[in-house]
Amino acid sequence: MMRALQKFLLFHALTCLGRNALGSEIIHGKIAPQNQMLYMASVQTGGGHVCGGSLISDNFVLTAAHCADRHPLVRVVFGTHNLRKTGIVRAIEQGCKHPDYRKDTIENDIMLLKLSQSVPVGRTIQRIRLPPPNMNLRPNQMCHVAGWGVADAGRAVDDLRVVGVSVVDQNVCRQQWTWIPANVICAGGYRTLRGACFGDSGGPLVCNGVSAGVTSYIGGGCWDERFPNVYTDVSKFRPWINQILSRNGC
Repeated sequence: MMRALQKFLLFHALTCLGRNALGSEIIHGKIAPQNQMLYMASVQTGGGHVCGGSLISDNFVLTAAHCADRHPLVRVVFGTHNLRKTGIVRAIEQGCKHPDYRKDTIENDIMLLKLSQSVPVGRTIQRIRLPPPNMNLRPNQMCHVAGWGVADAGRAVDDLRVVGVSVVDQNVCRQQWTWIPANVICAGGYRTLRGACFGDSGGPLVCNGVSAGVTSYIGGGCWDERFPNVYTDVSKFRPWINQILSRNGC
């Protein structure tokens, strides 16, 4: 019975992620300052923004594997917090999903996008540092998550929004979700109305200035305080990331 319930909740979350793929919501967030979070990237299909991402090297973006499940990803936009303004655009040359990614359970929900050419780092674009292998976050530690799209009032916005979220203890997270994949971080959502929402997938969970997590999935409705937001734990995938970067592709 409990296993069936967790499958229903996960299916509901994934259905909503797909249905709202062209908009993202940061719940109770604020507009990100123009001189901060310069590593943020808008991952796009032919129809526009679909997921967030973060620049981790001159020609690779870190995002979630499930972002490419429904529609082909074609480009990434950098260098602007407002998607109505012209940024630096790069075509996606190659999408490298983790080989053990599972679409049905969203296990190992992580992907690297190789860009058609390198991105110039400067005043409006910066890379984000990766965490050390097997980094452990403390419960209640404060982190930040950001994304584009629909805000709390339901109005579409184009400015990048950011909100602070606290790390949720893994035991508490597993009790609330009944089942979660291995190698994840739980933060935000639980007992609060602050966190990510449908469409914020792929964006980074930033803790101590590093890309600690990749936004993977949330509870039903975004405003349901029972379920923590779930992020892929980047530190557990450092060997795979390093291999892709060293080979310059997959």
